[in-house]
Amino acid sequence: MPTLDAIHAQLARVRYPGFQRDIVALGVVRDVTLEGGRAIIVLDPGSRSPEVLQSLPASPFDERAPLPGVARVLAVASGKGGVGKSSVAVSLAVALRARGRRVGLLDADIYGPSIPLIMGVAEARPTMTEGKKILPVERYGLSLISMGFFLDDTSPVIWRGPMVMSIVRQFLKDVVWGTLDVLVIDLPPGTGDAQLTLVQQVPVSGGVIVTTPQDVALQDVQRGIAMFQTVNAPVLGIIENMSYYACPSCGTRDEIFGHGGGRREAAALGVELLGEVPLLPEIRATLDRGTPLGVIEPQHPVSRLFDEIAAKVDAALEREAGSVLAAR
Repeated sequence: MPTLDAIHAQLARVRYPGFQRDIVALGVVRDVTLEGGRAIIVLDPGSRSPEVLQSLPASPFDERAPLPGVARVLAVASGKGGVGKSSVAVSLAVALRARGRRVGLLDADIYGPSIPLIMGVAEARPTMTEGKKILPVERYGLSLISMGFFLDDTSPVIWRGPMVMSIVRQFLKDVVWGTLDVLVIDLPPGTGDAQLTLVQQVPVSGGVIVTTPQDVALQDVQRGIAMFQTVNAPVLGIIENMSYYACPSCGTRDEIFGHGGGRREAAALGVELLGEVPLLPEIRATLDRGTPLGVIEPQHPVSRLFDEIAAKVDAALEREAGSVLAAR
């Protein structure tokens, strides 16, 4: 059952016939309540035009269907770009794999795909089955799919939203994921229609928000959490990336982007701070080489940190799965 916020969000997407503004902004929606498992929406269109009722969207929650063979879907999101979300998604996927989970990684950033480079398979090309299904690229025990596998280095992606979402739907529905314990989805930055539509395609088992200590990044954390709440997906916690700079030669800790912002935001929003990831030259270097730190140095402090984060995420996904079963 969708929440009141989710219902209002969908109603706000409906324009009043002949106007540029939506029916919520124009006051057509008088009241929304939830009673006995039903949503009751009271409208006052003014002109009594039936076109308003005809333009109401079908519930996106009815369209979501589990992916065959995929037990959990974990979405990694950020309210803005430049916070290292993709590197966190890769490190988390690697850590979950190291814990014995069967893991897939879907790069949903169609305009700026980075997973092929980070994973060292930029030249790889997926193959197709006779039934026109896509076989993911395998690397370090992970199943990967990304728009980057279908582009050369100079090909720009200049597509409108519907085309982008068509590709993402194909990545979800037409890829032979096999049997996975977790499918990690590296969402595009931001919280627009593309991100919302994506998480409406499949039931999301949980979401993780990536941020930095900067105030400008923390301001967008609430938007990311609201996006998951809109589709009734539990927020498992916040990861603060670039939390501090650890000098490799002198051992000092410099809090370049501030201190404690992720912890304060997590406490204010009532979610868990999953970890504070430092800014280290070797993290950047290993990702640029296509060899994630957790693969080549599993005992590195940052690799162990992501193992701790993965353990928390794993446990949270199990708890959420248990809650769903109990509710049924």
